[in-house]
Amino acid sequence: MNKTFKGAAKRITDRDIARIGAMIGVGEDEMHAFMDVEAAGSGFDRYGRPKLLFEPHVLYRNLAGAKRTAAVRAGLAYAKWGAKPYPKDSYPRLVAAMEIDETAALKSASWGLTQILGENFKAAGFATVQAMVQAFMADEAAHLEAAVRFIKANKLDDELRDHNWAGFARGYNGPGYKKNRYDSKLAAAFAKWQKIRDTPLPPRDAPTPKPATKKVPSVVAAEELAAELAAGATPEPAAPAVDKETIERVQQQLKGLGYTEVGGVDGRIGTLTSTALRAFRAENGLPEGDGIDDALLLSLQKAKPRVLAPARSEAPPEIVREKVPEVRTNWLTKVGAFFTTIAALIGSFFDGILGNLDEASGVMQPVKDAAGDVPGWMWMLAIAVVAGGLFLIARHGEAKGVEAFKTGARR
Repeated sequence: MNKTFKGAAKRITDRDIARIGAMIGVGEDEMHAFMDVEAAGSGFDRYGRPKLLFEPHVLYRNLAGAKRTAAVRAGLAYAKWGAKPYPKDSYPRLVAAMEIDETAALKSASWGLTQILGENFKAAGFATVQAMVQAFMADEAAHLEAAVRFIKANKLDDELRDHNWAGFARGYNGPGYKKNRYDSKLAAAFAKWQKIRDTPLPPRDAPTPKPATKKVPSVVAAEELAAELAAGATPEPAAPAVDKETIERVQQQLKGLGYTEVGGVDGRIGTLTSTALRAFRAENGLPEGDGIDDALLLSLQKAKPRVLAPARSEAPPEIVREKVPEVRTNWLTKVGAFFTTIAALIGSFFDGILGNLDEASGVMQPVKDAAGDVPGWMWMLAIAVVAGGLFLIARHGEAKGVEAFKTGARR
């Protein structure tokens, strides 16, 4: 672990705040209110290190045996909070504690912009406390992202979305939140930020095509492209990859809004999710594509449930068969299986009669010879059973397909 605790120390931007708030379905105003009350103003100290508060009583509970004894003797750990005043700079204590046990020491400090306790690294979305500290050294946005994941893990995101400030303050600060008026402060901060215009967020859905492969629909467009290249223009970089958690949240939001063609919530942008994203964009005035960007995330927050056109929800089966290939295939299979079943049942019943007809006997004889001692009517009955089963399966598939089309699960 880098014991200087110095990294890129990148400061958070308003765009970051809006993006991170969208992770739990809240806007810039809610996030600013949370930061005003719960954050430390800045995530880094004057040396560019993540802000830090070392907690000796937390180190005490994270150690045992000889290591705990050594920490107590060094004055780095004690059993109860408040036994001794905290020093102005916690880093020397942290480094000394790391000599005894690095992981326990890192878990025993509150870190960064929102003072996430190292013990909570998993709830903050990290595999190890070391990984959390490394991320905090690089970017203030990582501090706020960790806080949002912690809020979600502790099921406080609903309180933030519903502006239940008392419920949020109780969950985030404990039952003593009233003493410091955290709920009133949150409400006042939110009211303040509601009067301030949000940061405009241009879409970042798709990267600008490379000049060598850019397709131009007209001579004018070609001339504009030539002018851009002459001026030294370069394509914008592709938008950063979207994490699995964000994709899962978007999939869940799409389902809730009625875009059931999204399929399962699996954190992957497959064919079904891509279809749902394109449909949502088309129906909500967003640029074409199947990407997840800031404009989409904000639009999902404000969107109203999808209303299917009556003509679609009331479409008769024959119309659905024309539009959905799977439904037509199941229908044809059902019809074929039905007639095969009827023919086989009739053949089984009239096997004796058919056997007396020269022409029919000639057709049936090879089947009987192959069957050996099994009577012909039994073979025909078996065919009828198989065809009947196929009929039932196809009918069920057809009904499901029609239902899916009417409800919007299948486009």
